[in-house]
Amino acid sequence: MNSSEEIAVSGMSAAGRSAMRMGPAELVQAAAMARRFYLEGKSKIQIAEEFGVSRFKVARVLETALERDLVRIEIRVPAELDAERSDALRARYGLRHAVVVESPAEAAETPDPENLGEVAADLLGELVTEGDVLGLAWGRSTIHMAAALDRLAPCTVVQLTGVYDAGTAERGSVEAVRRAAQVSGGDAHPIYAPMLLPDAATAEALRHQTGIARAFEYFDKVTVACVSIGSWEPGISTVHDMLTDEEREHYASLGVAAEMSAHLFDSDGRRVGRDLGERCITVKTDQLRRVPEVVAIAGGQRKGPAIDAVLRSGLVTSLVTDTSAADYLMAAGPAPRSALNRSDPDGP
Repeated sequence: MNSSEEIAVSGMSAAGRSAMRMGPAELVQAAAMARRFYLEGKSKIQIAEEFGVSRFKVARVLETALERDLVRIEIRVPAELDAERSDALRARYGLRHAVVVESPAEAAETPDPENLGEVAADLLGELVTEGDVLGLAWGRSTIHMAAALDRLAPCTVVQLTGVYDAGTAERGSVEAVRRAAQVSGGDAHPIYAPMLLPDAATAEALRHQTGIARAFEYFDKVTVACVSIGSWEPGISTVHDMLTDEEREHYASLGVAAEMSAHLFDSDGRRVGRDLGERCITVKTDQLRRVPEVVAIAGGQRKGPAIDAVLRSGLVTSLVTDTSAADYLMAAGPAPRSALNRSDPDGP
């Protein structure tokens, strides 16, 4: 997911001779200065000393070289990345990072295409630095991300939620945590427990079990978190699928529009159904709000409203998504407050 800049330092073209009106000596000097600055990475002060001129003259020459097409700069990103949508989405929601991946037309409604995980893996490779604590929440997209990791600075990796199905732990969140720790060479702190329990008392008892309690101790130390977003509909929210029909109807009546790490949100980003969290093994929202970098991975047109709701909550700082979801988000009602305003929309 690396962008590259191609700098072409040209000579005097036939079309440029009349427009530039620079003599041969000026052209040669301008081309040499441009080469030093753009290709060799020398500073304007270094160039000024080499050519025996002021740094202000160097700045003027470089500016003129750009204006008169002596220097051409091309910005290139891999074909699967949509740089224009990425920048527009980042600006609209006030995100720290927004990366939009091209989604095939036939897969526009498919939630969380697998290539999102691959791009998110590259993004984490950029964001995680040595000594960080990386938190991974349950989600198909985070599992795909972990599988695609091939570089990660030495860090501690902790699981932020229980698993969807304890019987598939080795193939889900637990394996994602182990995989990330293996790539980074750091310690892993998985959670061998279901995400949703029958009642609050059972959940509280599990939180005090040794292995789970040890993972929970790291929640306040997390510096980078990776989360998934679910819509409130079958097959797109694991929490929705774990509840009874009566429970689903109850939370739907509260206006739930999205789910993230077993926390429910309405369309304005406010939390609803807080009692559900008491039955879940998961990081608290106030702990997520204190994490410096929270990366959400979610895409597909069907997830558009859910992504918008979670972004409005102030819990997420960066997003990896696809073009179909991005197009929905760019037209999703009034522009929200900046996502980097981490205050709770529910108030204190």
